[in-house]
Amino acid sequence: MDATPQIVKTLVDAELAAHPRDSQADRMLIEDFTRLRARHRAITVNIPGGHTQTGILVTRSNGAYTLVYMPEVALFSLCVDSMFGPVDIGVHGPALACFSSI
Repeated sequence: MDATPQIVKTLVDAELAAHPRDSQADRMLIEDFTRLRARHRAITVNIPGGHTQTGILVTRSNGAYTLVYMPEVALFSLCVDSMFGPVDIGVHGPALACFSSI
């Protein structure tokens, strides 16, 4: 069994536990992220230039964007939804930072 989904769960859980909850904005971010959090499973991510990579789904789509973990670079990636699947748009970093960038 691939350990990557468990690694992603551990990383996300640690970020959620460490994130401040002092302001209403902090709490709303945690609530939105938790509501869209998905079962971690492998998906194909389209990379500009016609390439693809396998990523791990982190959140369901909010109607425009999906958060994916990219194991090859050990970063989270904000992807725009398209008719061809998620497309990496170059927003990478910690899960909550990527998720809240839109």
